[in-house]
Amino acid sequence: MSNNDEPKTETLAETENFLAWMAEEPDGETTYHIELNNVTVHFFEEEWQEFLELAKLLK
Repeated sequence: MSNNDEPKTETLAETENFLAWMAEEPDGETTYHIELNNVTVHFFEEEWQEFLELAKLLK
């Protein structure tokens, strides 16, 4: 029996020390997460888009 309360997750990118992944939450919200060693940063969709804009400026 499947549990509809569990988010569907997908890895977006991964290195030896970092991981970026997204989750489709049961309420329809998509959240994004970046794991940096022992710290995880969580983003909602609008925050994620702004973070990606910031990351592009870091070049």
